[in-house]
Amino acid sequence: MHRILIIGCSGSGKSTLARQLANRLNLPLTHLDRLFWMEGWQMRERAEFNTLLQAALAGERWIIDGIYASSLAQRLKYCDTVVFLDYPRRVCLFAALGRILSGYGKTRSDMADGCPEHLDWEFLQYIWRFKRDIRPAVCRLLDEQPNIDIHIFRRRRDLAQWLNALPQ
Repeated sequence: MHRILIIGCSGSGKSTLARQLANRLNLPLTHLDRLFWMEGWQMRERAEFNTLLQAALAGERWIIDGIYASSLAQRLKYCDTVVFLDYPRRVCLFAALGRILSGYGKTRSDMADGCPEHLDWEFLQYIWRFKRDIRPAVCRLLDEQPNIDIHIFRRRRDLAQWLNALPQ
């Protein structure tokens, strides 16, 4: 595992897992939220985002976390491993709400500077609709990848067992 994508619904724990794997495997880490968002929750221009993403993908070894379905096909061309956190909607919603409440007004380390946690109805709707609106296309893309090691986890317990089995 030298080029790892970590994908899943918001609130699934992608960034937490990415930090754990980056430390364990000594791999550089890129959070797509840091590339996509600018201060004050302003979206970066698509061309600028793509330039930043391409620079990250050009590295020999990395972990990139984030779903950003519009760039997933591009990222799949570069990775050797995908970890898909395919948890139930309630798990992701509960985790996202807990993160919002515990970090309200603060900016997470995996988020662009100046983007503090806040309650956002659109964000919660995105999580609610992920299985219906985003997941099918993600699964189709993953099914088309014969040369990538794909790990799909539907329970946190299974992910923990996989992590524990990885070499130190």
